[in-house]
Amino acid sequence: MPATIEQLVDLLDLEQLEEDLYRGTHPEGSTLTRVFGGQVAAQALMAASRSVPEERPVHSLHVYFLLGGDPSVPIVYDVERIRDGRSFSTRRVSARQHGKVIFYMTASFHRTEDGYEHQNAMPDVPPVDASPALSEVLGYVDERAAAHWRSEWAALDVRYVGDNREADDPARTLVPAIQRLWLRAGGELPDDPVLNACVLTYISDLTLLGSSLVPHGLTIGSPRIQPASLDHAMWFHRPVRADHWMLYDQTSPSAIGARGFTTANIFAEDGALVASVAQEGLIRPVKPRPQA
Repeated sequence: MPATIEQLVDLLDLEQLEEDLYRGTHPEGSTLTRVFGGQVAAQALMAASRSVPEERPVHSLHVYFLLGGDPSVPIVYDVERIRDGRSFSTRRVSARQHGKVIFYMTASFHRTEDGYEHQNAMPDVPPVDASPALSEVLGYVDERAAAHWRSEWAALDVRYVGDNREADDPARTLVPAIQRLWLRAGGELPDDPVLNACVLTYISDLTLLGSSLVPHGLTIGSPRIQPASLDHAMWFHRPVRADHWMLYDQTSPSAIGARGFTTANIFAEDGALVASVAQEGLIRPVKPRPQA
């Protein structure tokens, strides 16, 4: 994955092939066998945003991951202009590799206007400076997983706030899975609202599936599960700076049928609710192979 924030920005600078048709590349040197879902979603949002006036920022997106992406070949993004109304614009984006659609996104853009306001309060959590780096926490469990995190996700700064594992939270029966992180891009981003929304989209796919594994004492890299993002939705409530600290407050209401479901709120450090996220993913148990 991108080693620096500059490489992440380059990853989102799509090549235009013709009107509403773009090509996205992959970072060099990644050890991942499939394209990171957040990368495809972020590149698709960038492609869709290029067809919409800048005074209409994205307010929601809904995606399906249909096939695992191949990191050895580029991805082609085809933008379909579904509707342009007086206040809203709707776009659909298909991502293709090897002649097949691997991903669909529908995104809606809304002209900025005034209206009523309210929001949930940000939970009371330890500040950034009191929260250890996620790689440090992973190192207590598996140093190889920590080294992998440091090499693959160096463009991001992620701090571990905590979760509600049974030993630490007697009220866990009411909310079985909570996981909280402080996160941001690991460097300064340009003052571009579209780019910041795309970087937040990239980040948003990072830890949701892992949150659904908290009640089961597993991590996303465990050989005991087969994980994959299935669908993903985001709602952008307020302008965001993805290079400023944000609290990723994740809750998993349900896991069943080899699928884990997670919802999350994303708060700016000052408490403003900037986005909400929902995702369902595959967390299929892997049966141990019989001994020879």
